Amino acid sequence: MTQTAQPQTTEPDPPHGEADQGNDELSMSDGALADWSRCEVPHLLGQYRPVHDEIDADRLEVIGELPPALVGTYVRNGPNPLLAPSGAYHLFDGDAMLHGVRLDGSGAAYRNRWVRSKGMLAEAEAGRPLFSGLAGFELPPADVVANVGMMKNTANTHVISHAGRMLALMEASPPTEIDPDSFATLGEFSFGGALSGPMTAHPKVDPATGNLCFFGYSPVPPYLRYHVASPDGTLLSTTEIELPRPVMMHDFVITERHAVFFDLPAVFDLTALMEGRPFTRWEPELGARVGVMNLDGTGDVAWMEIDPCYVFHFLNASEGADGVIDVVGCRSSALPVSFGDQAPADVSPTLHRWRIDPAAGRVSDEQLDDRPGDFPRINDALTGRANRYGYVGLVRDVVGGDATFAGVAAWDLERSESTAWWCGPYEACGEAAFAPDPAGTSENDGWLTTFTTDLARDLSYLDIVDARDVAAGPVARVKLPRRVPFGFHGNWFAEG
Repeated sequence: MTQTAQPQTTEPDPPHGEADQGNDELSMSDGALADWSRCEVPHLLGQYRPVHDEIDADRLEVIGELPPALVGTYVRNGPNPLLAPSGAYHLFDGDAMLHGVRLDGSGAAYRNRWVRSKGMLAEAEAGRPLFSGLAGFELPPADVVANVGMMKNTANTHVISHAGRMLALMEASPPTEIDPDSFATLGEFSFGGALSGPMTAHPKVDPATGNLCFFGYSPVPPYLRYHVASPDGTLLSTTEIELPRPVMMHDFVITERHAVFFDLPAVFDLTALMEGRPFTRWEPELGARVGVMNLDGTGDVAWMEIDPCYVFHFLNASEGADGVIDVVGCRSSALPVSFGDQAPADVSPTLHRWRIDPAAGRVSDEQLDDRPGDFPRINDALTGRANRYGYVGLVRDVVGGDATFAGVAAWDLERSESTAWWCGPYEACGEAAFAPDPAGTSENDGWLTTFTTDLARDLSYLDIVDARDVAAGPVARVKLPRRVPFGFHGNWFAEG
């Protein structure tokens, strides 16, 4: 393990509010639209079907009553490809589109924008796809590799705020800065030129220091780097962590004193990548382990073996006075998605708790819920600290390996019990991001925000649920001017 302090560089990031990514209106030829009319890719149909324009709308209809204290913008990221794919398509491939609803306590307004990556703009100019996807990689043309790179930074997974900047994230690339008001794309953000590799879509903010803790993985050595950035966006340190092989590591957790990594057997094959074959494989015979290291990246990593599993998302972690670390997340017994020639495992994630004792070198694993669920969230003010409440997306049914989120479980982890809200019989929802009540004094004083789509009527809503009484359902439902496709992660951005 090697740690380096990060010097200041002379390569500036784009100034706040200065767009450099060609934010003019995107237009598609009749031929490109015709390609969409012929598209029969499962992950581009039904609730996944992309939208083909960018709109602004205000004075939206509200069913119920908006909480007067809820002032800010809910923004959610997700894949929305500009062009119909010419080959195999994976759900994780699509160009990013941000959908946002601004609330002022009495009314609501909507805006959506593509994140204009260099790769997407090159494809828009060419009028055809230039990049292959995760289900069947092929090198793009040489001029595209020279000008853009081997892979497109889709920026399609999450959206966060740090150092006064809104950042769209995808784990194989650097973050992309977004203007928080207009959603214009400002360009890739590299922490002043100090970050030369990718950044996870699930960084963590240490509430004690305001530092941003994150990692980036790579198919070539070093396979894992851990970074810490200050509240003003200065990269303070980078630590190289030795792994025996390159793995797809989607999420991690922190505590008050430690960072915790799950080294799980979703393995990259660089030779397969270069030969255009599926390059992510599930190989449980290689084993799995958990690593604990100091939060600042110093010292050695303590590794402990666990049963092979896969975890896309963790709820939170905390650490007791005895040094035992409590981790809660959504665990699958195998990789639940396919990246090509391996069929997806017939498994669904369920909520689990791990108890990690670094001193004894032991890890226990307890299942908390038998209902399929994922996309867990908390009140982020308690990241890395003991939390009582958590919110997990629930699956009503699983069709062909695809989960349809249709509810939210509100967990009281102290009492090991939960209540749930289920949306309508023909509705699908998504991740529920926590929006704290500015006047709140308790952990669950706030609201959950999520997009819900009526699949029968092709309509979408922003649902606002009181986090203190989730089972009661939405206290307000904002009717959106368009259907919002299924997406990934989002956040509540409070005004000011």
